[in-house]
Amino acid sequence: MIELRNVSRSYGPFQALCDVSFTVPERGVLGLLGVNGAGKTTAMNVMTGYLPPNAGEVLVDGKSLQREPRACKRRIGYLPEVPPLYDEMTVRDFLAFVCQLREVAGRAIPDHVREIIDLCALNEAAGRPIGKLSKGYRQRVGIASALCGDPATVVLDEPTVGLDPRQVVETRELIAELGKRHAVVFSSHQLSEVLKLCDRVVILHQGRVVREAKLDELSGEGGPRLRLRAMGRPSRLIPALRGLEGVRRVRPLPDSDGAVTSCEIEGAPGERNLQARLFRLLASLDAPILLLMPGDDSLERVFLKLTSGENG
Repeated sequence: MIELRNVSRSYGPFQALCDVSFTVPERGVLGLLGVNGAGKTTAMNVMTGYLPPNAGEVLVDGKSLQREPRACKRRIGYLPEVPPLYDEMTVRDFLAFVCQLREVAGRAIPDHVREIIDLCALNEAAGRPIGKLSKGYRQRVGIASALCGDPATVVLDEPTVGLDPRQVVETRELIAELGKRHAVVFSSHQLSEVLKLCDRVVILHQGRVVREAKLDELSGEGGPRLRLRAMGRPSRLIPALRGLEGVRRVRPLPDSDGAVTSCEIEGAPGERNLQARLFRLLASLDAPILLLMPGDDSLERVFLKLTSGENG
């Protein structure tokens, strides 16, 4: 488990992190989320010991990373956004070399490397020079190198950047598998990736933590949103919709057909029966539904709100 306590880090006059505190749980995938320049990479560099904080401390399983760096770094595997690979080495030789750097016992290295190669689906590439591999395979080799020494926590900085759609899916599946036996910190500014992979999220904005929560807690923030298009004039349907139990807000949307009502409906926080109430209301008004679909994603709403300055 990694804990950041009131960590700050600056580059000259620029404050990259300011009083940042959060905890990485012992298992699962934690999403470190933020726009470009929010401080995600700096936070990762500090939590892995690549950079020292100017203030605050990092604890790894209760030990201070600053005071006991060697013991702490054994517990952490790190994949930077650009994997530090040796192109002239084969995958197998490179991973064996990283195991030596990670102080894996010499006799255990061959079996350990085979296990990592199997886990990362690198068997076909194991004997090939890294410089001859595709971007997707190189990313897998980078993740494999972060697993050398069987660290408790694996930190991955934008691991799907630059990959094609198939490679993104494969890398996502690998990260999900790692989360079953390791703590994984996964940095991204792609909300879709975070939704598919993460159990918890930490949202950074301008070097500060603006939200830390379980993903299902964020999904319950605000209320459900629905996009509706139904037969009936807006002057008749909009007031009825606004008066419906469990409706917090109704926003009319333009529609080319004046006899049709288009709108976005936001339910009250915790509302579970909005769709059923809508069906009953519109049936009683003889207003056939032409379209009913979910509105924008709740994580997207929370993210945009927290990173747009609405919360100060």
